Amino acid sequence: MRTDVKKKFAWSMLPAIFALAWPTMLEQLMQTAVQYIDTAMVGSLGTEATAAVGATTTVGWLIGSSISALGVGFLSFIAQAYGAGNKERASRTASQAVLTVLVVGILFTILPLSLCKMVPRWMQVDPSIQGLASTYFFILYTPMLARAASIIFGTMLRAVGDTKTPMRVGIWVNLINVILNFLFIYPTRTVSLFGFSFTMFGTGWGVVGAAAASAVSFVFGGIAITRALWKHPVISPKGQSLKPDPQVLRPCLRVALPNMLQRFGTSLGYVAFAAMINSTGEISTAAHTIANTVESAFYIPGYGMQTAAATLAGNALGAGDKKKMKDLARMIMLLEVGMMIISGGLLFIFAPTMVGIFSKNEDVIRLGSTVLRMVALSEPFYGISIIIEGMLQGVGKTVTPFIFNIIGMWGIRIVGTFICTQLLGYGLVSAWACMIGHNLLLFCLFVIHYLRGRWNPLNQLRA
Repeated sequence: MRTDVKKKFAWSMLPAIFALAWPTMLEQLMQTAVQYIDTAMVGSLGTEATAAVGATTTVGWLIGSSISALGVGFLSFIAQAYGAGNKERASRTASQAVLTVLVVGILFTILPLSLCKMVPRWMQVDPSIQGLASTYFFILYTPMLARAASIIFGTMLRAVGDTKTPMRVGIWVNLINVILNFLFIYPTRTVSLFGFSFTMFGTGWGVVGAAAASAVSFVFGGIAITRALWKHPVISPKGQSLKPDPQVLRPCLRVALPNMLQRFGTSLGYVAFAAMINSTGEISTAAHTIANTVESAFYIPGYGMQTAAATLAGNALGAGDKKKMKDLARMIMLLEVGMMIISGGLLFIFAPTMVGIFSKNEDVIRLGSTVLRMVALSEPFYGISIIIEGMLQGVGKTVTPFIFNIIGMWGIRIVGTFICTQLLGYGLVSAWACMIGHNLLLFCLFVIHYLRGRWNPLNQLRA
């Protein structure tokens, strides 16, 4: 009887898991679709344009991931407060998040803009496209205050189970981005649609237009998500003080700091990884940029489930529900493996078709397809890692993921890629093989940590 009850309870968690996961998946799917459209539109301008846009992408990951780490700190604190039914504590945390967004948003506006001319040189971008890459980077990172608000406030809303609001805002952001892409990238031209021809206005700004379209959409998103947070019935900061509150900031920062160091360290690794790939030539840079874009769509199930895992683990900890925590871990990992097997299989089968959307260069298609099929085989293993990491984030344990990710990134991926590309003269395939080795190491480390049971703060309680 007891076993039947446990099974019933585990399966009863499915609606809660999917209610949290599907809006995040849809939001990420929309973002990826727009990224596909951006890449395809820019790709139609030529390989140089694709390389100029992709050359500084990893620096953007470095900036965005550092801000996202702060969001994780607030997610853990708010999810636990919400699980414990402490609305006042959650609202106080929201006011401190507003203060954090103001500080971080201004800081990450000043730094990128002051370094925009140097970043392409650091990334070993071909001198012929350094100027264009610098301009693109400058425009894209001008609205960082709005982007910081979107990242941190969206994470906070998800922490209390509201994943639909960030999804709706994200859909509008992406629609605005696509529309403005059509207007800003191409010149005024005659368009034929359903047998009718009409003149479509365009500025003809090319790569600069793609950056401008993204910047405008980011501003809209920041304003919309801030408005949603302000009106939220549980975590609205309205009426709360914006003065620094050590009782809130300290525990949030204890969670956020290791996660920030992790993301900073791994993103810096991505920068070094991309720089070494850029040094192998324009074809490798374009194939790497496109493969990254294609791959991101197939990680959507994993990261959607990670959001659900972090939120529900934090709620279970706040409520002191040990059984719910165990049931969540088993159920969500089972779901994750199934979904990542399907997505990995699709990626393996359709890799050439997907790369061909963004480039007509046969060398780029061949190289991009090869590395995508390699990474497709490792997706289920990587999916397990990000679920366990999500649960650790939800319960506020971010030191272990920091250690694991730094070891994997710098001990396997970067050292391996340096040896393969810089010393032995191998190309992109060897670099992605090192990346897969990194992912498999993370799988082993996270699974061992999970099986030992140390990830769960409630394990010391009696069943």
